[in-house]
Formats: sequence, structure tokens, C-alpha cells
Amino acid sequence: MLVFGTHGYPIVIFPTSGGRYHEAKDFLLVESARWFIETGKIKLFCLDSRDHDSWYAKHLHPAERVQNHNRYDRFLSQEFVPALQQECHVDKIGVAGCSFGGFHALNFAFRHPDQVAYLFTMGAAFDMRPFLNGHYDEDVYYNNPPQYMLDAQNEHFYQMNIVLGTAEHDFCRPGNEEMAGILHNKGIRHWLDVRPNGTHDWPIWRDMFPHYLSLM
Repeated sequence: MLVFGTHGYPIVIFPTSGGRYHEAKDFLLVESARWFIETGKIKLFCLDSRDHDSWYAKHLHPAERVQNHNRYDRFLSQEFVPALQQECHVDKIGVAGCSFGGFHALNFAFRHPDQVAYLFTMGAAFDMRPFLNGHYDEDVYYNNPPQYMLDAQNEHFYQMNIVLGTAEHDFCRPGNEEMAGILHNKGIRHWLDVRPNGTHDWPIWRDMFPHYLSLM
């Protein structure tokens, strides 16, 4: 993990597919948030992923892939986030991510809405079924937001600040529009931000991230 800032509201950044903890720094996403970090508005925590043990672990049976993700989720919810809550003196944190990191951010936020106040996704996709070679069970359901959010009920959903960022030519745009429709039908406040002329790439995400932080 890399941490940027000495104090401020905690924002956790999840990396893209199989990405490492230094990815947000390497692709200048951290630089795009420099003002918010240096002025103490936020403290940025850049996590490692475990995608090569879970969703992208093609050498494992799909059921084991999902179990490995559940272990990662338990680490986040039972160890990591409570430590941030204590360190930063907050009841809830913010989560964000680009591309597959956006899935991680949204899935964590919607599985643990009592721990998350701000959710920012950029160029994300949310349906995990294509990763699992037709395998389906209860664990898949509870890690597949377009399905479980249809039935999920939690008062904390209605307190969360949610931005779904995508772009006009982003291949993930339909998934964002689907998720926005689900949230709209449930009366959950959110903003579907579709940037004109953009694609699925870092330049548009570097524009989005500081804009979303400015809304906090």
C-alpha cells in the first residue's frame, strides 16, 4: 500500500485489473489529486489487488476464485477499514477506482454501506458473470452488483454519495447506465457522469477524479 497525505478524509483507491498498489501513482491519478492531499482535504490509500488469485485466476475453479475474493473482502471490512476509521476518526470512508478498480469500489461499498460515505467509479464494469465460465452460486450472486442490488435493502444506501463516471465512447458505458437505472428505480441518489468524446483510458479518469473529490 502507498499512502499520500498526513491527514484528511480517507479515500481508498483500488487498482485496475490485476494492478498493483503503485498504479495510481504511476499513471498520475495521485498527481491529479495533489491539491486535495496537500491541503489536508483527503488522505489517499492506494491498495494492492488480489485479482490474480480471484477473478483473473484462470487456473482455479470459479468457485475458488470467488472464495478468494471473499477473503479479500473480509480483510477490507474486518481489518483494513476499521483501522482507517480509527486512524482518521471517521465513521465511514470513501472508495474509488478506475476500470476494474471501480468494480471493487462499488462492490465493497454496496456490500458494506455502513462503512462507506463516498463512492466514485471511473470507467467501471459491474457484471462479474463473464469471468466465471458459466459457474454460478450464492457467492457469485453476492459479488455481482447488477443482481444483488435489485433486492438489497439498507438505509445507508440513501446516505451514500455516489458518482458513476464513464465516457461517450467507453465500452463500459452500458454497464454504468444499467447500474444507474437500478439505483434510480430504488430511489438511491447518484450521479451518472457521461463525459463527451472520452474513451476507456487514464486521461479521462485523471479529469474525473479531482472533480469528484471537489464534490465532497
